[in-house]
Amino acid sequence: MRALEAIADQPRAVELLRRALGSDRVAHAYAFIGPAGSGRTTTALAFAQGLLCPEGGCGRCRPCALVASRQHPDLHVIVPTPPSSNPRGPRAIRIDDIRELERLAALRPAMARTKVFILDDADRMTGASPQAFLKTLEEPPAQTVLILVLPRARAVPATVLSRCQLVRFGPRQDEAVLEHRREARAILDEARRAGMAALLARTDRLDRERAEGLVDAFWGLCRDLLLARSGAPRALLVGAERPEDLAREAEAWSVEDLLATLAFCREARAALAVNVSPRLTLEIVVSRLVGKAA
Repeated sequence: MRALEAIADQPRAVELLRRALGSDRVAHAYAFIGPAGSGRTTTALAFAQGLLCPEGGCGRCRPCALVASRQHPDLHVIVPTPPSSNPRGPRAIRIDDIRELERLAALRPAMARTKVFILDDADRMTGASPQAFLKTLEEPPAQTVLILVLPRARAVPATVLSRCQLVRFGPRQDEAVLEHRREARAILDEARRAGMAALLARTDRLDRERAEGLVDAFWGLCRDLLLARSGAPRALLVGAERPEDLAREAEAWSVEDLLATLAFCREARAALAVNVSPRLTLEIVVSRLVGKAA
């Protein structure tokens, strides 16, 4: 199976990218826009397979395997990192990261016909980074495709976005996501009712994949609370099973607290990718949410 064909629940995004590969009319820059958990980064890697594989992303050859493991010499995935002077500092994509991107983009491809750069959580470019990246977009290096992974269109300056082809992703509604959402709500309700000791029993054998799903679910809950707090229509809510309860709970939060908790969930999700304890990470996320009104 070709890499893009394995992407579920995002038919419009997949079809747009499949047509670009099939017609050999690939843009020099893309913005993959959608909520966390919608498959943006997975799709970016699948698209990279299509670009770097001699067979257009067959999913079976060595180049495809190298892309899947993020070891292909012509694939560069840039993620937010803490400052070199403070490993516990805020994660961001800084000007030095963009300068390194520019240096690598100026080189010839090592194995394939093109080079692919994926900026995961590109909304976390700080300081002069967006302006420096804009210069790269205005004068795109030959044989280079740039992919920004973003939660929303306004997460980067309009001047950056205007030079990218937009690929939109909707929230996934597969059974695993729904199950994680139900479990996250049950964990939160029980921790508020019976205290944090109840969480310890639930997470006694928590693996990393389940922890990632639960943190994503808590991020989705905070997103819905923020939308409900702002008076957004129900159609925009990811977890709209109990809209009245959600609206009631949202009143107990300030917009500032919700934004801070969303950022905190994203930090926790990034921490899970670097071998932080799944159980400890989830306990910290839940304790932050339990600290708010039930």
